[in-house]
Amino acid sequence: MSEIPAKATESEDPSDGARAEAAGASGEAPVGDPLWQSSPPGSMYEYIKVASFSIGADGLVDQWSLRAEQLLGIPAERAVGMDPIAAFVDPDLRDRGHRKMAEILDGREWTGVIPFRLPDLPEEDGVLFREPGFGPERDGLAEVYVMPTRNEDGEKAAVCIVVDVRVLRRIETDLAASQAIFGQSPFGFLLIDSDLRVRRANQRFASIFGGTPDDHRGKGVHDYLPRGEAERVAATLRRVLETGDSITDMHVTGFVPGSEERRHWSVNLYRVHSGSGRPIGIAWLGIDITARRAAAREAAAARRNLALLNEAGARIGNSLDLETTARELLDVVVPGFCDLATVDLYQGLLAGDETPPGLADGSAELRRVAFASAVSDVPFESTAKPVAVGAVHHYPFNSPCADALRTARPRAVPAEEGGLVQSTLAVPMVAHDTVVGLVQFSRTKGSEPFGDRDRDVAVELAARAAVCIDNARLYRREHERALILQRSLLPPGDPVASGLDIACRYLPGNVSTGRPSEVGGDWFDVIELPGHRTALVVGDVMGRGLRAAVAMGELRTAVRTLAQLDLEPAEVLSQLDEIARGLGAPGGPSQAFGPGGIQQATRAARRPREADLSEVYLATCVYAVYDSVTRRCTFANAGHLPPVLVEPGEAALMLDVPPGMPLGVGGEPFEEVEVELPEGALLALYTDGLVESRDHPLDEGLQAFVGALTDPSRPLEDVCDHVLNTLDTHHGEDDIALLMARVQGLPAESVGDWTLPREPRSVGRAREYARGQLLSWDLEPLVDTTELLVSELVTNALRYGEGEIRLRLLLDRTLVCEVWDSGLVQPRRRRARDTDEGGRGLQLVGLLSAAWGSRRTHRGKTVWFELPLPDGEHGMVDPAEALLSLF
Repeated sequence: MSEIPAKATESEDPSDGARAEAAGASGEAPVGDPLWQSSPPGSMYEYIKVASFSIGADGLVDQWSLRAEQLLGIPAERAVGMDPIAAFVDPDLRDRGHRKMAEILDGREWTGVIPFRLPDLPEEDGVLFREPGFGPERDGLAEVYVMPTRNEDGEKAAVCIVVDVRVLRRIETDLAASQAIFGQSPFGFLLIDSDLRVRRANQRFASIFGGTPDDHRGKGVHDYLPRGEAERVAATLRRVLETGDSITDMHVTGFVPGSEERRHWSVNLYRVHSGSGRPIGIAWLGIDITARRAAAREAAAARRNLALLNEAGARIGNSLDLETTARELLDVVVPGFCDLATVDLYQGLLAGDETPPGLADGSAELRRVAFASAVSDVPFESTAKPVAVGAVHHYPFNSPCADALRTARPRAVPAEEGGLVQSTLAVPMVAHDTVVGLVQFSRTKGSEPFGDRDRDVAVELAARAAVCIDNARLYRREHERALILQRSLLPPGDPVASGLDIACRYLPGNVSTGRPSEVGGDWFDVIELPGHRTALVVGDVMGRGLRAAVAMGELRTAVRTLAQLDLEPAEVLSQLDEIARGLGAPGGPSQAFGPGGIQQATRAARRPREADLSEVYLATCVYAVYDSVTRRCTFANAGHLPPVLVEPGEAALMLDVPPGMPLGVGGEPFEEVEVELPEGALLALYTDGLVESRDHPLDEGLQAFVGALTDPSRPLEDVCDHVLNTLDTHHGEDDIALLMARVQGLPAESVGDWTLPREPRSVGRAREYARGQLLSWDLEPLVDTTELLVSELVTNALRYGEGEIRLRLLLDRTLVCEVWDSGLVQPRRRRARDTDEGGRGLQLVGLLSAAWGSRRTHRGKTVWFELPLPDGEHGMVDPAEALLSLF
């Protein structure tokens, strides 16, 4: 609207009254602050600044409006009476200006653009009302509309309406920018009014949702978005309109006409104001981010799959147990990758077969070793009978699972109607070009079905698990073989010894925990010696694995060989030490029992060789020889734990046997300790696995072991079980060997002992002693044979021996006859020629006895022979036939 000019001393601007009222209402004095709005809100004059003044008949300003003051910066009291041409027009244009003024005062209207400059004002006047953005320039360009009029005296005058052209140019620029946003922007742009209705839409928005931009006027968010999403967006629009807070990157989801594809947009919202600052609506700037969201999902899936594979590499294969490895795979994939999963392995591979049967058609028997579900009470198959973990089954030939096993390629298993499973992948587990089993991944309804990327991840997971499972299978096979080897080297069944009740236990490492482990080198042995004596051996080769088991077997064989030589315990350990030092030498320990015997092993041990720790064999061993006649036991120890003795009515104690150095170290002699064992006493030999573990130190374990041996009178098998149940024997860290013996000495009535003088009559006397003793034992069938053999041995002692002769008969499970003398020369059996008159005595002893031999003693030697008792199981040799066989 135009404004009526006011006199300099009295303003007729209607807005002055409004401002006065507002000022009065607020209790403030009215001031001349610039307020362009004098019309109802939304007027165009909020944006276009219009000023007016009037010119009298004399061509001078006679009225000057408040807006003229504000636009031109000249107060009314100075402007009234000014010549506008002289004041505002450049001197070069003033003549033309005066001509135009004359024409206007003549009654002609005129419209045009006039360059002007502001006059120089006194310092005190200043530019008080300069509109921001227009000063301090002194030159300008105004669009002027001059209308002829008459004053109250009827004289010709003029009214001038002035608009600053710079404001118009700015509005034109703003309109062009607005048009560029709406018409050329690649983003969807909406102007939404205060009623949340679309007031204007650009072409980009219309191209997405159809129609022309005008077709979208008056629509709301409910016309574009699903109900739930529309309610959320509408609430956000109201909040922006009320608070003025802008919204950045709000994600909106919906559909576009003619498409079922879900689309995603990123929307920026901000409140729009009028020129006076009044909120008039909301600007909506949106961009389609569907492709970006898809790429982000792909990237997130790739990161998730990479993290899954990294987790699989860290968690799968930590154990060398087949079932544990399968469970580790399922722990990784459920529920992060799928909702249900199973692992089936070929039964043939689990049984130890190198090549499982039925690989050609995929129908071989499999065992289900693992199952995992993130959904409770949901079977893997909806119609078929579920396969329990541990059950053996097979897949039909035409099934996808059999096809996956047959082709070694993953297959999708169709979902069954009515079931909760909507997507299943059957992935073969391939390791080293061999299919070892099948893993199935399933997702239930509500989860995203498997895609190509998921298929690749499933194949990679199955391949990693397959390699670990195959390694575990191979390790189990080698472990079982080593265990078989180790068990084959231990005494078979229950050992039997003269004068001893024997019980033993052997627990391989980790058998109690169910985890496969390398076998150790623990062993024990019970060796029968001549004269109803028994050697008790317990040892432990340091290290684990097949090498330790083989070294244990070699040392055990060496111990048995040395024991048959009837060496003293300390000498046995000395020879074992030399053999252990030679185990890693070229040619191995087999040379120790070839030509040259133990001396060859000794030389091999002493040969200089490079220090290779992998070829160093160390072992601990305790070797004891028990004599059932005297009940005396001689111990020698090579770095092993001390034996434990429990006497009747006494507390258990550890025998003080010097430990010595372990076998294989060399350089130190071994000491012997002889102990007399009372009747009924309990002797225990053991390895460190029984008394030591990570959680229980050695001292604590030894005390617990001694404390567990409280009642030696119980059956020996029960005592062994009680010890194993009392101690921490389930740690599985090392093998456990336990050998227990209860002393049952040979009764005095089972022993016949005589001393014979060194004279020929002693031969006949020896026969008489033997006959009488056998008759008292009711062994008449053995009398003739025994008399003949005793005569031969006593005769040899008279002819080739020295000192007194001692004859001893021992009755236990067999009959043993011993002839002692002081000579050191060992009898040597030779084959006599047909023409020889003698030399057949030892041949006769070998033919008639079950076994015979000789051994050194502290005072000479002992020659012995052994006869089986006439119990009907062993046939007796006829002495006459034996004599005839010599010729």
